[in-house]
Amino acid sequence: MFPIIPAGSAASITVNDEGIVGYGHDGSGYAAYTNLISNSGVVASDVTGLGTARLGPAGTEYGGDKGIMGFGDDGSLLGVTNLVSNTGVCAADTTAVGTARSYLAACQYGGNKGIFGFGNDGVGDDVCTTINLVSTGGVIASDATGAGTARRQLAATQYGGDKGIFGFGDAPGVTSVTNLVSNAGVVASDQAATTGTARDHLAGCGYGEDTGIFGYGEATLGMTNKISNTGVIASDVSVVGTARGYLMACEYGGDKGIFCMGSTGAGNNQDMFNLVSNTGVVQNDSNTGIATARNGGAACSFN
Repeated sequence: MFPIIPAGSAASITVNDEGIVGYGHDGSGYAAYTNLISNSGVVASDVTGLGTARLGPAGTEYGGDKGIMGFGDDGSLLGVTNLVSNTGVCAADTTAVGTARSYLAACQYGGNKGIFGFGNDGVGDDVCTTINLVSTGGVIASDATGAGTARRQLAATQYGGDKGIFGFGDAPGVTSVTNLVSNAGVVASDQAATTGTARDHLAGCGYGEDTGIFGYGEATLGMTNKISNTGVIASDVSVVGTARGYLMACEYGGDKGIFCMGSTGAGNNQDMFNLVSNTGVVQNDSNTGIATARNGGAACSFN
């Protein structure tokens, strides 16, 4: 028998147990391998990935239990995506209908859909407000113009169970503005995140089922900003982990998060990870020595 859901009940919260981090630059060239993250936050060894090796893609969940990684730069801006199954298998390239670009951000919205937004499109100041919605079946919609400041090297995460938020980035010039995403995928105008340090090359992920966190940035910043279940950005909190930028983050374990890899400066790629508890506490570095150190990839959760 189907459960009876009372009228006016809140939307169900979609959480995922496992994660995947992929692509980026390993110091010698563009990378296509991936690493799975278990539901206890354990990072697996490299798996040779399908798809174009590249820098600056973004990743998000979709369909409730699957993921997608898209766009990036392999010397030229790319408009390709790679679906991630609910067992963490990364599929071959699919040509996206959206504008080729890199250093964009992506997050889940509506409980089971995704959105890619902003980034470097190679035009003018190399920043844009372009968005592309991702259906429950992983289909990328054509370009739409989003609201807010055009920028690249920003971060995004879900919050509130069925909404999302884009934050920070380079406009050019670092900024702390954020843009809320409704549960219908509509991007709102800028709201000033006056409590957070303006920065770029940070990462974001969900934790605690309906809250989110932005963390780190550039190559020397070690702070986080929590996001409430109403999309309010908290002030900076210093973290115990290594300050770095160009990193990736995703949810795991249903209500926890993980910051992955990154760079502390030119040629200083890192392979450490920092787990985020279900109350948003960032733990100290965990260096597995298993995953190849790299920066500028993408991450998402699945299953």
